[in-house]
Amino acid sequence: MLTKENLEEILITSLRLGGDFAEIFIEETNTTSLSGEDNKIEKISSGTEAGAGIRVISGKETAYAASADTSFESLRTAALKISQEISGEKKIKSLDLRPRIPEHLPPIKQRPNEVMTEVKTGQVELLNKTARAYGDNIKQVTVRYTDSNQAVTIANSEGVYVEDNRIRTRYFINVIAEKNGVLQTGYEAPGGTVGFELFELYPPEAYARRAAERALKMLDAPHAPAGKMTVVLSSEAGGTLIHEACGHALEADFIMKGTSVFSGKIGGRVASELITVIDDTRLAGKFGSYAFDDEGTPAQKTVLIENGILKGYMSDWYTSQQLGILRTGNGRREDFRHKPVPRMTNTLIAPGEMDPAEIIASVKDGLLVKHMGGGQVNVTNGDFVFEVTEGCLIENGKNKGPVRGAILIGNGPKILEIIDLVGSDLGFQAGVCGKYDHAPVSDAQPTIRIPGIIVGGRM
Repeated sequence: MLTKENLEEILITSLRLGGDFAEIFIEETNTTSLSGEDNKIEKISSGTEAGAGIRVISGKETAYAASADTSFESLRTAALKISQEISGEKKIKSLDLRPRIPEHLPPIKQRPNEVMTEVKTGQVELLNKTARAYGDNIKQVTVRYTDSNQAVTIANSEGVYVEDNRIRTRYFINVIAEKNGVLQTGYEAPGGTVGFELFELYPPEAYARRAAERALKMLDAPHAPAGKMTVVLSSEAGGTLIHEACGHALEADFIMKGTSVFSGKIGGRVASELITVIDDTRLAGKFGSYAFDDEGTPAQKTVLIENGILKGYMSDWYTSQQLGILRTGNGRREDFRHKPVPRMTNTLIAPGEMDPAEIIASVKDGLLVKHMGGGQVNVTNGDFVFEVTEGCLIENGKNKGPVRGAILIGNGPKILEIIDLVGSDLGFQAGVCGKYDHAPVSDAQPTIRIPGIIVGGRM
């Protein structure tokens, strides 16, 4: 166990030849995962991984070293080596680390490491059993469960000293149904910064039923029509649109590189006046929440777009220095092997005032999107293609039943500009964002109406 004095000496050693900033990130992560398929538990695994990363920055230069050996001598040697890669004017001879206390702590009710493996297995089996009970058209059910407990220590040459413990729990169920050679998929994957009470918050029978019913419902659905039409994105669809088509372009590393469509537009109108976009790391229990980011900056709420006006970007230490902007607590890394970069946490379009049912009723002919799948987005210009895994036709304001095979094709910033109705609801979905490495996130949106978007389907 490294003492505060050990950390101070490592940081001083990192800057012995000069530099603007030095940081050490230490973690120990315990994980458990279970997976089931073909009516049996296929794999149970658990393990612990520990390591540390040391970073030194001078101007625009960054040096980084990572080690699985977290002993004082090993890290001091790594700090000495990395100091030789960076030169500068700033040298420190003494350092007084000042502990930061989190303003809020996640309300963990049942720590996963205190739950017997047999109990976890029982929940996986319940998910499988519930989905398979829907009949012979259910051909495959895959279930996964994961929990992690990440203990981190973060210290830097600005005097920051943080200790934090992050617990996340999630399960995933994927159901494949088949009829007359047609295959359809339904999945659910709830998760959060919660303990084993996840199964109280997201009852496995209810979510397995959702996945199975979605797959079965789409088997008999006709193909979606193609063309430009009004699209209503239900809050059930989660925030895939805001995350992929807009969120990444608001991360400050893309701004710094000049590759974002939002570069240089602070204070300008970039969306409908009905649209406010927020990244909020403090939301209790959400998958992207934490008390401190991976640089020790406290969690905070960041308003990115307010009533259509671009207010700011998501930044970490490096991008805030280079761009001269506020640090927003969005510095994140997959683990100790990676340098932090600006990443989303819990990103959402804020709710409006309209009844979601009235939004659907306002559409003469269009598409209601209830569940989104994967897709691709170009951060430079905002162009995107998204799969719709559950969609319904709207005729004369009524839901006329499901259609399959729909694809949404459009441009994120342009979509934000033309959204003309925003509902009072808000739906979240948990996910893992793979920007360069992987980070847990949540995305959310209310029901929204897009008056004109290209839908790929059949003519």
